[in-house]
Amino acid sequence: MKFYSTNNPNHQVTLREAVLRGLAPDNGLYMPLQIPELPKKLFKALPELSFQEMSLLVAKSLLGDDLPESQLSKIVEHTIEFDAPLVSLGENVFSLELFHGPTLAFKDFGARFLAGLLGYFAEQQSREVAILVATSGDTGSAVANGFLNVPGTRVVVLYPKGKVSEIQEKQFTTLGSNITAVEVAGTFDDCQRIVKQAFLDKALQEKLFLTSANSINIARLIPQSFYYFYGWSRLRTNVPVVFSVPSGNFGNLTAGLFAKRMGLPIHHFVASTNINDVVPSYLQSGLFEPRTSNATISNAMDVGNPSNFARMLDLFGHSQQHMLGEISGFGFSDEETKHAMQQVHREFDYVMDPHGAIGYLGLKKYQRDHANTVGVFLETAHPAKFKETVDATLSASIAIPDRLADFLHREKKVVEIGNDFGELRGCLIT
Repeated sequence: MKFYSTNNPNHQVTLREAVLRGLAPDNGLYMPLQIPELPKKLFKALPELSFQEMSLLVAKSLLGDDLPESQLSKIVEHTIEFDAPLVSLGENVFSLELFHGPTLAFKDFGARFLAGLLGYFAEQQSREVAILVATSGDTGSAVANGFLNVPGTRVVVLYPKGKVSEIQEKQFTTLGSNITAVEVAGTFDDCQRIVKQAFLDKALQEKLFLTSANSINIARLIPQSFYYFYGWSRLRTNVPVVFSVPSGNFGNLTAGLFAKRMGLPIHHFVASTNINDVVPSYLQSGLFEPRTSNATISNAMDVGNPSNFARMLDLFGHSQQHMLGEISGFGFSDEETKHAMQQVHREFDYVMDPHGAIGYLGLKKYQRDHANTVGVFLETAHPAKFKETVDATLSASIAIPDRLADFLHREKKVVEIGNDFGELRGCLIT
């Protein structure tokens, strides 16, 4: 499979180059040259397949020519070592729980797959791979834990000071080994901007073999399509299926679009955001107007200039009308988010984290005008990762799983910088 840049379709590279580079030299994002459509008979058989089995079929259709099947199978097995159960919350509403991995967030799927691929490629070269990742919360912990002690790799995690929860922060600032945490005096958008600048610095590229573990890296995105197949297959319904995706950098929604392009019969998507609603605003106005992000209780979605919107535009030929045919977009306030958490807890004895709550709100809003649908919202993180907010909202004390509680007792070790690329550059070459 070849991959092209969203800024120049004529710039095409192999999977290895796309994964190791992360970002194209022209600042574009890599896209598969073709998204293969799977045979219709496969979808009839999906309910009988395991999560691992169907994930391997999807991976082989996209990447089967790029590495040995035994290696791809090994990577998929490592990625899908935990379940993603559907939980019913009333008539035609389901939560797809994606937080049963080692760091209790959906990004475990993408991080483990990427770690397997990069580990495989790192073995084939003599230089260490330096992996840069900007995080607004869960990406940092998933990537850091996925790459911990992977030979031939060094991970640098950038995150905005004071804008991630304590548990999220401890999951990637206490690991040491080949993991370095960089605390940035700024927003997530500053972190993302600095990372992109690093990939455009030719002198830095000559000194280090840089790649990214954000969803700008195509290898982070592809495995996130797996759980759309799995969730759809477990519904066993002939009613149109809608997925509501709590969205920040829009990698998760883009992965769902990949799944639909591969033939998965998803009727519609809902892009559910907090007040950082640049994509819902685009869907309404046709104008994409990035802006400084605002802090919310759903901090992992506090993104004012989502990178993967470039991939979404590419998929829809830069047409707002074509995008509207498959995606609706809604933004919600913190107060609306809290109210949804309280309502679902009261009615179903179910605890949502703030991000899942926004997915729930988006789904319910869509279903008001589209009642004859089965809806799935993605519950992207364990509520305990946002314990302070969840406890205050529900007037309760939720339990912290042991694997999270263990991090709280560890010592935080970080490098502090401003929001200037020069400071990061100094950290990388020392």
